[in-house]
Parts: sequence; structure tokens; C-alpha cells
Amino acid sequence: MTYEELAQLIFPEISVSIDDLEKKYPPRNLPIGAEVTRFAPSPTGFLHTGSLFTSMICHKLAKQTNGVFYIRLEDTDTKREIEGSGLRLLEEMHQFNIVPDEGYLGDHQIGSYGPYVQSQRADIYKVCIKYLLSKGLAYPCFCTQQDIDELRQAQEANKILPGYYGPFAKCRGLTIDEAAELIKQGKPFVIRFRSNGNHNNKIKVSDLIRGTFSIAENDQDIVIYKSDGLPTYHFAHICDDHFMRTTTVIRGEEWISSLPIHLQLFEAMGWKPPMYAHVPVIMKIDENGNKRKLSKRKDVEASVSYFLDDGYPSEALIMYLMTIVNSNFEEWIFQNNFKNMQDFQFSFDKMSLDGALFDIVKLQFFAREILSRKTKHEMLDMALEYAKNHDSRLLYFINLNHGYFMDIINIEREVENPRKDYYKFGGILDLIGFFYHEIYDAQFNLDAFNPNIDKTIIKETLSDLKSLDANLSNEEWFTKMKEIGEQHGFAPNNKTYKANKDAYKGHVGDVAEMLRIALTNKKNAPNLYYVMKVLGKNESNRRIDKVIKSL
Repeated sequence: MTYEELAQLIFPEISVSIDDLEKKYPPRNLPIGAEVTRFAPSPTGFLHTGSLFTSMICHKLAKQTNGVFYIRLEDTDTKREIEGSGLRLLEEMHQFNIVPDEGYLGDHQIGSYGPYVQSQRADIYKVCIKYLLSKGLAYPCFCTQQDIDELRQAQEANKILPGYYGPFAKCRGLTIDEAAELIKQGKPFVIRFRSNGNHNNKIKVSDLIRGTFSIAENDQDIVIYKSDGLPTYHFAHICDDHFMRTTTVIRGEEWISSLPIHLQLFEAMGWKPPMYAHVPVIMKIDENGNKRKLSKRKDVEASVSYFLDDGYPSEALIMYLMTIVNSNFEEWIFQNNFKNMQDFQFSFDKMSLDGALFDIVKLQFFAREILSRKTKHEMLDMALEYAKNHDSRLLYFINLNHGYFMDIINIEREVENPRKDYYKFGGILDLIGFFYHEIYDAQFNLDAFNPNIDKTIIKETLSDLKSLDANLSNEEWFTKMKEIGEQHGFAPNNKTYKANKDAYKGHVGDVAEMLRIALTNKKNAPNLYYVMKVLGKNESNRRIDKVIKSL
């Protein structure tokens, strides 16, 4: 029996050749320099922040080169698959404006290079594996899991590099006839790649981020086809990247150790490999002060749904991640006033080799900058969208009066240096809830008032502060508040007070604080003039009267 006959015995139903596939999936007709990139998630859970990081780079590179960005669902690991997670990944990516040009789109697929779901590409993989078998570059392996476990235990006991290779590849030594006979007997088998490498040899590999470096050659006879009729990831993805005409594979640095295997498989198939870029992983300082990879089991920040559920603007997370991607982005986005991010030219040359620490404070900084530049109408739309999906209580208060909500959110917004109070919509009622009388009354307390100021003085001062008119200009309003304070024994400024404390009951800041507490239940709140303007005279006076009566 020949290798061709063994291949035919294993795959009698396959009559298509590699040449047929090359004709079906020809090279793409794209401009010179156009990149074809892909994001290839497994439907095994949520969209990891690291995956968003990688897909963002893939999308960016394709767009700026007039290329193609596609999505391929890698679902060959059926044991770990979570139903519906593939569609959820797409929905979350869409919220970050990472939209594919073609590929798997959840309930349908678009493009001429599909199917874009690996489990639907079984016959393509069989054609390729049949080819390797016919050339003697692959062979059936009949070892059981127990056989593999015993081999590993023996290797470890003797301090030998573990694995299925060389003299330890038991089924590699079977003759074609012996293998054929076992197949005819119905003995279960997998198919392994026949490696001619040697782990003591070094090969040079190229990476778009790391340049050229040396790494141990692969000598493992890896499984490329499982007993369930599906290929392993190692083999499936090289077939997919070839026939989908991927030009650049962008993936996490944890895949560097697998690069010799993948390059060897491309060589065995006679295909030119794509370029590779292995991006650094995102790190975190744990509770023990140790630097480690962001973990989807331990860290809420590892899931992009955490940021969406908490109401962070999606563009803030993208901007923050882009600062990790390219060191010159932060300066660029400030020069461009946080606009037209799509015009930024990404470059692999500007990428760091070190894993960046995830910095929630810096993310919040970008979120504040972004939200401070939104109009009140944009803020209303964003808040409504968030509240509809995540916060029914917030939705209730917004819907009481959209105009009132915009008045609240617009305080010191339409100015040269707008306030930057907000970085997310989750918990926003903690900041603005006092504007709604139901929340104000429910949280009403007198504990925040300065105990060093006599209650009678507070009541008398507040009573006169009711005369403040928000129809005055901000400067006129503040001047009148200062005058009322002086009438009740408060210095017009802190400097005057410090110079002669015995002469005053306090200073104008103390007057502002008592008014702030009376109106908001808080010691910290937006500009009092605008707070009173939004509340209106009737509600402002109602609150002041409530305090006077309760003190």
C-alpha cells in the first residue's frame, strides 16, 4: 500500500484537490499594500479586554491600508463552547465600532472566502490533511490517552523533554500496511503531523513588533486531526489563513512558542505564511504587589462587559487601549482635541515589547475628557441608552423631564474649559441625584453642617440667602452672597479671616458650604449659582426652609 492509498482509505469521500481549493479561493484583488487581517475568537465566553485590544489593532491596520478585516469563529473545541457567546462577542465589538468587512456575523455570514465558522469547514481541512497523508507528511496514531499519559510520566521521571516526537512517537514507526490494518479493524485514531525538526536546533523567525529572533525548531508530531472529525487549532488556522488570504496575523505573545509549529505546517503545505505580529499582553498588579496577566477568572477589568455595564463610553476604552498600542497616540489625540481618531496612523514600530499595566485611573481620565466634549443632547442620548439596558431607576428620573436632565448635565459644559465631573453613567445618580426632590428628601440630613458654627447663625444666614436671585450674573450672585455673609459676621475671603479670626464667625467659604449642604445634602457639588439656577427659586427655598425648620 502507498501513502496515496492510505490517504484514500482514511478519506474516501474527499475527491477535491488542493488545486481546486486554490481556484475556489483565489488571491484577493486589493490595492498594493492592503492588509487582510482577522479576529478569530472561540465561542467560549465573554470578550476579553485583551481580545478587544487585539481586534482593535487588526481592524485599524486593515482600515488604514484599504484592506479587509474579517471575523472567523474558531469553534473546533466543542467541549468548551458556550452557546450564544459567539453572537455576544460580535455585539460587544460592535459597541466599540469594530465592525468586520466580511466573515461570521452571528446569524449570517458575508464574503466569498467562507464558510467563516471552522466547524463548517471540515471538508476543506480533510482535503489538506489528505494531501499531507498522501505525501507521507502525516500519519494515523492509535495511542490512547493512557498511552500518552504514561509516556509523559516516563519522560518526566527521566528528565527528558516531554512530548510525542522522534523515538517517543510510537505510531510514527508503523508501516503503511500496519496502519491500514488497524484502521480496517475499526481502531480509533487521530492524525499527527510528521515533523522532521530537532528541538536542539534554532531557527530564525520574523515578527513585525519584535523583529528577527531565534527560537527552538519544532520536533513534536502534533495532532492535526482529532477523532471527532475536526482539526486542532494549530492546523485549522493555517488552512483558514491561507485560503482566506490573510496577510498579517496579529495575536497575543503567548502564541510565540507555537510559531515554529505553524511555520513548519505552512512549509509542509507549500504555502507562503502570513506576517506575524505578537502583541504584548495586558498586565495588572495583584493584591500581593505582583505583576501578572489580566485574568478573566480574577479581574473584572478582563471583561469588556464590565465597562459597558458600568456605563463607560466605549470610545474611552478604545482611546486608552490605543495609548498602549502606540506610544505617540496620546500626544496626537490631544493635538486633535479628541476628534477623528480614525485619522491616526497606527504603526508596529511604535509598539512596546513590554506588557502594559491596566490603568483604570487613566481610562477614567480619557472618559472624562470625552464626556466633557459631548453636547447636552449627546449626553442625554448616551444616558438614555445606558439606562434602558442597565439602570431602570436612572431611566425613571431621566424620563421625568428630559430637558431638566439636560440642564443638570449641562452645568458648566458649554464653556472654554468644561467641567469634567463624569466618566461613566453607572452610579451617575450618586452625583446628580440631589437635583431630584425625591432623592434629596430621602437622603436629607443635617450631619454635614459645620458644628463649630452656631445653629442660630446658620438658620439666620440661610434665611437671608433665600433672597439670592439666579437671574443675576454669576459674579453679581456671588457678590451678593458675600455681602449676606458679611452681614452675619463672615469675612469676605479666607485671607481676611486668617488675619483676624476672632473678629469673624468664619469666611465666605463657610457661607457657601452651608448653602451647598442645604441645597444638595453634600459638601461637594457643582457651582452653586448653577445648582440654584437649575433647581429654580421655589425648590431652592423649599430646601432652605426644610433645613431651617429641622435645625
